[in-house]
Amino acid sequence: MVDILDKKQNKMDKMFLIAGPCAIEERETAFFIAEKVKDICDRLDIHYIFKGSYRKANRTRLDSFTGIGDDLALEILKDVGEHFKIDTITDIHESYEAEKVAKYVNHIQIPAFLCRQTELLLAAGKTGLPINIKKGQFLSPEAMQFALDKVYSTGNKNAFLCERGTSFGYSDLIVDATSLTRMKRLGAPVVMDCTHSVQKPNQNTGITGGDPEMIEIMALTAAVNGADGLFIETHPEPHRAKSDAQTMLKLDKLEDILEKVIRIRKTLA
Repeated sequence: MVDILDKKQNKMDKMFLIAGPCAIEERETAFFIAEKVKDICDRLDIHYIFKGSYRKANRTRLDSFTGIGDDLALEILKDVGEHFKIDTITDIHESYEAEKVAKYVNHIQIPAFLCRQTELLLAAGKTGLPINIKKGQFLSPEAMQFALDKVYSTGNKNAFLCERGTSFGYSDLIVDATSLTRMKRLGAPVVMDCTHSVQKPNQNTGITGGDPEMIEIMALTAAVNGADGLFIETHPEPHRAKSDAQTMLKLDKLEDILEKVIRIRKTLA
């Protein structure tokens, strides 16, 4: 595991990307995405963290896809990391998951809805792994200090904060570009979730909508505003994905977006 938060290793001058499918669907797709994204990141000198949810625990509808089985999905995550020699991340929803999941991945993610759950944050922190805490759609940037404090209280200082939009009415999100700057003042690296920030939640169908064409705008805006990393869920055929099919970026569009982001970062350096 490369510690992307260790400034002594000069890693904060290097952008990192958290990317992969919304959920682990099966081995072939996970490996295909990881290989393609790794190749792009290697060429652009981006630190890559492969992302895939091993279980989807916060679906709206009872019949929504939740996973292929915890152990199988976690084994795929572990195999991806070992095969491509890349970092991996998945989200946890309850405190008891932390210890088990930490044996398969080397980063842990806290979902936005759960960013105030004390026992969850403490359990994640105690693993010693870097923790990506997503900002709740209902919180100010400054309120994320308290989530950081909970992780830091375990002695784990490897935490970063992720912006993913703020609830706007019942079925939309709005992104405040100043949130990245305000969260950076808390002393932790910040990530822009370019995928979930363009979601359209609470649709009458019970399936979250979205506008993936706006993912590029979110990524470029984040680069201008000094984001340390980007979060982009991607899939070779989003319409066939079993989770978040309407929000993921088509894989063949990722490289162009990242090239533009790197040019912006170099211009501002």
